[in-house]
Amino acid sequence: MALPKTPSFRLDGKKALVTGASSGIGAACAVALAEAGADVLAVARRADKLEELAKDCRDAGYRVTPVGLDVTDFDALGAFIADNGPFDVLLNSAGMARHGPALDARAEDFDAVVEVNLKSAYFQAQHVAKGLIAAGKPGSIITISSQMSVVGGIERSVYSATKAGVDGFTRGMAIEWGPHKIRINTICPTFVVTALTQASFDDPVKREWIESKIKLGRVGEVEDMMGAAVFLASDAAALITGTSMLVDGGWTAD
Repeated sequence: MALPKTPSFRLDGKKALVTGASSGIGAACAVALAEAGADVLAVARRADKLEELAKDCRDAGYRVTPVGLDVTDFDALGAFIADNGPFDVLLNSAGMARHGPALDARAEDFDAVVEVNLKSAYFQAQHVAKGLIAAGKPGSIITISSQMSVVGGIERSVYSATKAGVDGFTRGMAIEWGPHKIRINTICPTFVVTALTQASFDDPVKREWIESKIKLGRVGEVEDMMGAAVFLASDAAALITGTSMLVDGGWTAD
């Protein structure tokens, strides 16, 4: 019999845009895509951190170009994507949080979190898809969402709202862009040790709550997201679109 052939997880010849790439999950995903063969443009506001990442990647033999850009500067973002695309892969990890009790949420905090987590994510996807459609190319768009898009969390009502919105527009875009062979998905991590989550880990009550919920008995590391990013970006995920990949250690199993 003719044996089926495993689709490639390689990204050779692909151009990838990674936003929020200066630290944490975004930096790890930039490394993962570059290691898989992609030419990566790494975007964030902190140019110094990007330069350090790019140098370390070049030393390892990977192709990563640093780009200092604020993803909430929507005119500049659109112009950059139009001038440098089309991008075969978008991995958006830009995000922020202003956690606190729902009764204490202020309009300015709500707007700031929505601006980065939801509005910027939406228009990043839109701009990349426009470039792909104009070029007649398929592509993969991935946003780092959160398990908090499907479950509640302590002092995370605003953050959860933005991540649920990301998962929502992802499903809608998947329907519209499927005929163009553009796939769009989210990765929904559990609590991962990063600068963004450190305050929660430093709080003994919150850390106990976090650790009690993760069935595999440990919190997430950025390395746990790298395989998911490469998989969704690659031909190995060619029939996956409009879905949210939970990388949560079993948090949402019950």
